[in-house]
Amino acid sequence: MTPRGEKQILVIHPGALGDVLQAVPALRALRGAGGRLTFAGQPRLAGFLADAGAAQAALGFDALRLEALFTDEPLPPSLSERLARFDRVVSWFGSQTAVYRRRLSEIVGDSVIAPPAPKPGEPITVWRHLLGTLRLPCAELPTAPLDQPEPWRAAARRALEELGARRDRPLLVIHPGAGAMWKRPPVSLLAEAIQSATRGRVVELLIHQGPADAEAAGQLATVLGAQALRLIEPELPVLAGVLRGATAYIGSDSGVSHLAAAVGAPSVILFPPSTRAQWEPWSATAVAIEVKDGAAWVEEAAEAVRSRLAAGPAPRMG
Repeated sequence: MTPRGEKQILVIHPGALGDVLQAVPALRALRGAGGRLTFAGQPRLAGFLADAGAAQAALGFDALRLEALFTDEPLPPSLSERLARFDRVVSWFGSQTAVYRRRLSEIVGDSVIAPPAPKPGEPITVWRHLLGTLRLPCAELPTAPLDQPEPWRAAARRALEELGARRDRPLLVIHPGAGAMWKRPPVSLLAEAIQSATRGRVVELLIHQGPADAEAAGQLATVLGAQALRLIEPELPVLAGVLRGATAYIGSDSGVSHLAAAVGAPSVILFPPSTRAQWEPWSATAVAIEVKDGAAWVEEAAEAVRSRLAAGPAPRMG
């Protein structure tokens, strides 16, 4: 324990955006059990989670210098001292390496070292797997949306104003990209679902384009026409604010879609059949739809977006 008696908890997870967002219910369960939680991951993601209320402090994963734990060489005193400040460590990293497990546990006796995802084919979602590794009593699943600091909301409003988005129209945000080509639905069919969902409605269409999405975003913009706005590579807090303000969202199996769900956007997420069972999000505001061969999924997706546009305010910009 620290001199003040507050239990210090370190969570290690160097994964990408979608991976770490699956950890939010587990992080909340840890905080609910008492103590001050520090999240160590990719610097921008660790800082984002801290600002969004899922952790109380952030560390860059590389700053921990954990590579020494993978050998039997004498440990640098600075590493032992850095880790020994914590009363409990949860490492969703390094679980396959026996020497890492042993050496981390020698420094911090109360250690949980587990894989960041279930085994392939295991019938459990990633977020439930992570929650289960903690073995904590959890009377109520901690699945409320992430916090939205006012500066995020203000930055999102400015970004939309700069794009010329109309505040009096429902806002449909679309993310056509994904980390792998096979996770992307065909652009023509995604456009068909959007056009079906918005037929007869006046809707502001906003295509989000990340660093690797130029091709998919460009193709979709060509099909949807000049009325579709494009938000190109915004900072993560700005994107979170825009998504939280959306009347509806549709996107592929991607970190952006998991972010939309995590901030509480009424989301429709298009999954390949091979990923849905484990990667379906924890948020109650999201619906998962399988994109199988052919176009049978298009109307299901369109109806899901249509119902969200009908139910939501126009738009939620606050």
